[in-house]
Formats: sequence, structure tokens, C-alpha cells
Amino acid sequence: MKTRKLERVLTPPPPHMVGDGFRVHQYIPGGLGAGFERMDPFIMMDYNSKFYFSPTDKPRGVDVHPHRGFETVTIAYKGSVAHHDSAGNSGVIAEGDVQWMTAASGILHKEYHEKNFSKAGGDFQMVQLWINLPAKYKMTAPKYQGLTNAEMKKVQLPNNAGIVEVIAGEFNGEKGPAFTFTPVHMLNAKLNKNGNATFSFPETFNTVILVVEGNIKVNNSEEIKTDGLGLFKNEGDTFTIEALDNAVVLVLSGQPINEPIAAQGPFVMNTRAELIQAISDFNMGKFGYLE
Repeated sequence: MKTRKLERVLTPPPPHMVGDGFRVHQYIPGGLGAGFERMDPFIMMDYNSKFYFSPTDKPRGVDVHPHRGFETVTIAYKGSVAHHDSAGNSGVIAEGDVQWMTAASGILHKEYHEKNFSKAGGDFQMVQLWINLPAKYKMTAPKYQGLTNAEMKKVQLPNNAGIVEVIAGEFNGEKGPAFTFTPVHMLNAKLNKNGNATFSFPETFNTVILVVEGNIKVNNSEEIKTDGLGLFKNEGDTFTIEALDNAVVLVLSGQPINEPIAAQGPFVMNTRAELIQAISDFNMGKFGYLE
């Protein structure tokens, strides 16, 4: 085993609103200052750091919009989100749950604050990822995975260090419930103060950590504060995180697809011609119907 060192530690980029319900810092690709390829297959990360939304009778969110060619993954840390799509899927995710939507050949969806949360108001904290699909899967049928926290494998760490929740991929031999098209590891490390956890991924896998709560130290050297992101070098395979106080850390590592990326708005394809076709298909109503 060889230690994998941090390449950069980033603080949150300035926030912007997505619709009226998501106040996000775009870490990928914007915050990295690099193209989509640097964190392939994770081509976008919007982080809604903890933010208080006041009570309202009309749920905030993002109205009907299309996607093609990739997957959207929403991880709930505070608050709750409702989802509807043109394939007939719907669901609500609350704290600890995950919504995994495969847009693939094309889908319309909308996402918004769940109505009871909207009426009560409260702290809201989410991560949304876009995970690219290889060319051979981009035009497969859409699908939806509503993953509850109860379904996730929870690996107890020694010495009362905490737990690691496995959403996708595996940790210490335990596999997560999410189906993925390419090798992806998605873990929530929930560490008690002074607790530590060690992670190991192939050095070719692109890897980041996001500190959702608390403050941590990586490899017993560099600190990352709340809401900060650590980007790892593609050298070495193993790293350790230690919680300086009670902490929650999202750990992401994935095998690059290494295919051309042609992206425009909500469409992510391999060529410009495929983008033009996606826009045409959307305009012709081929993504279905959703009110």
C-alpha cells in the first residue's frame, strides 16, 4: 500500500440558486477550475451547504426539466426532497436517504422540498452529483433507485471511531445497495471525535472527499474544515481521515470512463451531433410528459 496524498484542498465556491430551493456551491467542475474529465465519472457536484429555509405553503424547488446521457444522485443530509419523473417514478428522500435517477435515453423530472418540510421550514443540506454513463449505456431505458438509509450497509469502525455507510461500491467487503454502470464507490464516513478511518481505492480512480460536518485531518497532516473539499492525486491508493470533532465525510471514488464528453445544459453525450439530436428529441416530446 502507498499513501495517496491530497492534490488540493478547496473552500466552497460562491453559492448560486438552482430554482428557488437549492442554494449550491458547485465544486465539480466549477470549483476545481478544470474540465469534466478531472473527476470523471463524477462530472458535476452541487453542494447545498446547511442553509435555513423559512416556512412556505408553496414548496421550493426546480420545475420540470430534461436530462439525457447520465445519472443524477441526490444525497440528503438535512431536510427532505420529493421527486417526480416522466417514467412514472416518484419518491421522497429524507435525512440519510439517496435518490439515484438514471436519465439515460431521456427523461423529464422535477425535484422540490417535500411539502411538510416546506410548511415547517428548517435546515436544508444536500449533495447532488451527476455521474456520466459510457456511450454504450447512454440510450438505455431510464430507471430510478430510491435508497433508504436503512438499506445501506453500515460498517462499524474499531475503537468506537464511528461508522461508514456504504451507498455504492464497497468498504471492508460490505457492498452498498446502489446499482452502478461503472465502478463507483460512494460512502458516508460518520466519525466520532478523534475517530479515524482508512480508505483504499485504485490509484487510477478519481477520488474526492467532502466534509459535510465537523473538521478533519487527512493522512495525519492536512486539515479540511466544514464544507471543504479534498481532491486526491492519482498516485498511491490508501489514505486516512481523522475527525477533529464529530464529523460526516462524503467519500467518492470512481473509475474514469475515458470517453469524449460533449455537454450542453442538461444533456451529456459523446459528440456534438448527439447533443443536437438530444435537443431535437426533447423538443419533439420524446422524453415523455410531466406536469
